[in-house]
Amino acid sequence: MTDPSGYVVRIERTFKAPAEAVFDAWTSPEVMRRWWHAGPEWETPEAEVDLRVGGKVRIVMRASDGTEVEAQGEYTLIERPHRLEMTWAFSDDPSNTQQLIELAFSESEGATTVVMVNSGIATDERRDAQDYGWRGCFDELERALASS
Repeated sequence: MTDPSGYVVRIERTFKAPAEAVFDAWTSPEVMRRWWHAGPEWETPEAEVDLRVGGKVRIVMRASDGTEVEAQGEYTLIERPHRLEMTWAFSDDPSNTQQLIELAFSESEGATTVVMVNSGIATDERRDAQDYGWRGCFDELERALASS
């Protein structure tokens, strides 16, 4: 799928946790280090957050072979615990494209559904890689929330 701003990854997942806890997992460096990586063979040794519109967010993910990928962006919308938006760019993306991540959180009966749209991805290959990575991140987030 492509649109005028590039390729898009869209993921919807429901977590057995209140919206505040799920939202905070996206904005707390301590919690982000527990889940913001593409699977159990990865880790996130660094996470930095300046949670304000215009504030920066930065993470470093490390694979089991030592390969590191840095991603960073800037918050453009913060409506805790309902919406979060940020620009996003990866150190390993040769197109150096600035992307957008839009998150919507909706709670019902103690569970929270997250809809994430990552737009502005330069190529279909990059989109496929990010789709794989985000799905792994969401799996790790589910594990992190379950152990909280």
